Amino acid sequence: MNFSVQQADRETSARLGRLSTAHGAIDTPAFMPVGTLGPVKGIDPADIELLGFRLMLNNAYHLYLRPGHKIVAEMGGLHRFTGWPGAILTDSGGFQIFSLAKLCKVTDAGVSFQSHLDGSTHFITPETAIEIQEALGADIMMAFDHCVALPAEREVVRDAVRRTTLWAQRCQASRRRTDQALFGIVQGGLDVDLRMTSARDLVGLGFEGYAVGGLSVGESKAEMYAMLDVTVPELPASKPRYLMGVGMPEDLIEGAARGIDLFDCVVPSRHGRTGSLFTSFGRVVIKQARYLRDEQPIDPACGCPVCARYSRAYLHHLFQVKEMLSSRLNTIHNLWYFADLMGQVRSAIAQGTLRSFRDEFYRSRDRAVMDDSSVGVADADVHRHAGGD
Repeated sequence: MNFSVQQADRETSARLGRLSTAHGAIDTPAFMPVGTLGPVKGIDPADIELLGFRLMLNNAYHLYLRPGHKIVAEMGGLHRFTGWPGAILTDSGGFQIFSLAKLCKVTDAGVSFQSHLDGSTHFITPETAIEIQEALGADIMMAFDHCVALPAEREVVRDAVRRTTLWAQRCQASRRRTDQALFGIVQGGLDVDLRMTSARDLVGLGFEGYAVGGLSVGESKAEMYAMLDVTVPELPASKPRYLMGVGMPEDLIEGAARGIDLFDCVVPSRHGRTGSLFTSFGRVVIKQARYLRDEQPIDPACGCPVCARYSRAYLHHLFQVKEMLSSRLNTIHNLWYFADLMGQVRSAIAQGTLRSFRDEFYRSRDRAVMDDSSVGVADADVHRHAGGD
């Protein structure tokens, strides 16, 4: 993996970059669709590629439980197994273990837990996490980290930061393959000093990239952005920066303005399956009766294949009758929106207009709320990918 910064924004901390991998190059800032078990639910890899994505996230915890990382390795690794030709990043599974698993017990040695699927007992160590991800064959692996629920007492967060650094060292030492990049994950909850300590400790270990973890777990947006403000400056400008599990449109813009290069989230696909569609003027909730006879596309300004062909009335019908095609079309539209949004962010950085682009984004959303053209634009969403997608 190679990463280069091509241009920095004069007014913000945003930058344009290029992330090169054995499975293609990615222009950053970029959003990764989440295919927890391999696919984005209901979407063919060819669709993901056609929508412009070149990097996808798969989850090591879920793939370890089924079909098993050894089976994936026998099948030639994730790229061959899933038919996805682009780059793959695998989450180590730490967040999923702590949020999903039953009877989870954490020590410096590792984590013992019961599977959320069948109650079977497992023990994952930093060494195991690397073994799993090397078997899966991802282009980018994540170090095993200790993510704590918020709010948490400072001593609990401090201990998790210490353990995250310890595990990061062990992840580094246990690597066997030389063709995969490894990112460290900054923890620290909402504590400024602990965030900075975690970042500095991990930078000292010399990872190929760095992720900001432990956010988007119930804190306010102001708190999340404040943690980015103190964490990102501690990370090397020459390495990619990844904000884990964060993906509402405003978060992508705010994260990019603070120097984040990579994002992932289940928002486009999960919202698509529940009939919540992102548009240039806010959000359309397609199940609402107002769309029963609406001949317009989801968004007249959208260039996606769904808006080019189908009316709101038809998409409303598909959702109401629980047709499988509903989830597929809604997800394709939402993924197009996210790909297009990131393209607009990159263009704004290139032109030195990201700040004005951000201001106009909020003005458009505020106008939509006032006009009642959109429903639930500012509502809270659970958008971490613990449960998979």
